[in-house]
Amino acid sequence: MAALAHDALIDELETWPKPGLVSPVDSGSHDDMDADTLRRSAAAIRPFFADLVAAGSRGAALTDLRAIGLAAEAAMMAATGGVNAHRGAIFSLGLICAAAGSVGAKSCSAEAHAEAVARLWGDAIARAPASPTSHGGRAARRYGVGGASAEAAAGFPTIRATGLPALRLGRAHAPEDPEAARVQCFFALLAVVDDTNLLHRGGSSGLTAARAAAAAFLTAGGIAAPGWRQRAADVHRVFVAARLSPGGCADLLATTLFLDALGGPA
Repeated sequence: MAALAHDALIDELETWPKPGLVSPVDSGSHDDMDADTLRRSAAAIRPFFADLVAAGSRGAALTDLRAIGLAAEAAMMAATGGVNAHRGAIFSLGLICAAAGSVGAKSCSAEAHAEAVARLWGDAIARAPASPTSHGGRAARRYGVGGASAEAAAGFPTIRATGLPALRLGRAHAPEDPEAARVQCFFALLAVVDDTNLLHRGGSSGLTAARAAAAAFLTAGGIAAPGWRQRAADVHRVFVAARLSPGGCADLLATTLFLDALGGPA
């Protein structure tokens, strides 16, 4: 399971065009990290995903999971020289790992793994205050959006309703091009998510513009339309020029890919 979580992070990284975000092509809107930074981070936190699976199998409380998550963050910071490469992913993928550990050997759909997070720790996640130090936590409070915590507490409803269906649709349109399916998934998430990283960097107007650009890409046919890669790259350039970075959607893409790897449709 830890290997699958790590692979999901690498697949997210290697997806392009992915507006504003780091990929092997370029660093997007980021001056402090590149693809190698994210690879080092993913390798550093991989063992902690295994720890979270084991903790879930023991019926650990959220406080115990949080302690493992903080240790993963410390390893990430050491590997990246203090760059927050995957804090959001540690949170979301870590909870899925713990839920998978709790479920054990049972055959579960991707959706069921997501819902297990809400069943097991949803109330505790909802009661926990937003981080007073992270950009996402501050943006969530300022703009009155739920952010990553609300998504996890509810069992990742955006992934269940949007991310997984978009990934499956992308595969149906381009069965020989897994990257295309990931791009379709990413744009579908971007069109609907109140991404706190976008709010932090661009305020309400930045979020609105980003979501509108994603919706326009999808309305034009998404990856099923001719020239889709160039149109997605054009959106990427606009995001970079505006310094917009939908990091929350990147985390949700990685989480969608991980859930998809754990189980099939509901």
